[in-house]
Amino acid sequence: MSANDAPRAQQPSAAYDSAFLKACRREPVPHTPVWFMRQAGRSLPEYRKVREGTAMLESCMRPELVTEITLQPVRRHGVDAAIYFSDIVVPLKAIGIDLDIKPGIGPVVEHPIRTRADLAQLRDLTPEDVSYVTEAIGLLTRELGATPLIGFAGAPFTLASYLVEGGPSRTYENAKAMMYGDPELWADLLDRLADITAAFLKVQIEAGASAVQLFDSWAGALAPVDYRRSVLPASAKVFEAVAGYGVPRIHFGVGTGELLGLMGEAGADVVGVDWRVPMDEAARRIGPGKALQGNLDPTVLFAPTEAVEAKTREVLASAQDLEGHIFNLGHGVMPSTDPDALTRLVEHVHALTAR
Repeated sequence: MSANDAPRAQQPSAAYDSAFLKACRREPVPHTPVWFMRQAGRSLPEYRKVREGTAMLESCMRPELVTEITLQPVRRHGVDAAIYFSDIVVPLKAIGIDLDIKPGIGPVVEHPIRTRADLAQLRDLTPEDVSYVTEAIGLLTRELGATPLIGFAGAPFTLASYLVEGGPSRTYENAKAMMYGDPELWADLLDRLADITAAFLKVQIEAGASAVQLFDSWAGALAPVDYRRSVLPASAKVFEAVAGYGVPRIHFGVGTGELLGLMGEAGADVVGVDWRVPMDEAARRIGPGKALQGNLDPTVLFAPTEAVEAKTREVLASAQDLEGHIFNLGHGVMPSTDPDALTRLVEHVHALTAR
């Protein structure tokens, strides 16, 4: 990377002293900050109303709609950070991959990548490809003021899984067959996806995002030895590409208890933890120098309020000695979750941790 290509360090924003960003930096906080993955989405009636008749990918490309959806949970729940409303396949769609998000199924790729010739589908992503992202983040940062905005992208492994399988999978047999059977092709695929992902995150940061999260949703399907050899280098490349901006970088996956130490090695400032590993044990596996994010089981929110509060206290007790803790669910908000349960949860965490 030449000096001209180096990322520009972001100037402190109005959100710089927020509880969320302080926790990411492992600084003292006035209370434990709270936000939820998929907080802007299907659990909110106002979301369903505003998106009625509009396909998912189209919704992601309309700046005013993205702004409204992103702001909805901030208004309703009083969370400590907003997360940009989008989908992990948006940058793939932007570079011309023939895909769609099918209701009830998820992303479906018309021509899966299975051979070296198929890599030609993956051209570089430019800011012009996603100009609607720049516009939407500009609108959002003006509206949010001192509330941080989290940008995000799908990690190379999870994107590769969709591209190779052609859609969602429980077994990832085609992706793993490539990883084991043609490691050079696999490495080249993930390297290209790392460049695309990094470019997508850079657009969001340069537009005003205060932090970014890399979602490696399906990394839990891997053994540690395979993650280290075949996935970690690409994720590390993404984190390194945006390091110079100085914004916190979060790394999250599902079912990644055995991978937490390796995910910490990839270079993020904050490691997300799902509900399967207590926060203190996660900190032991990850090692010092990282803030942690998590980790209430999303299904707990279907229990009575007393049970939710009891489980919340368990999470906070497990996290009390961490260098930095951001309260979140161990995965995304489930569609049938009662929105009022989320509002009560935010209030409960704030009340219990006020300093």
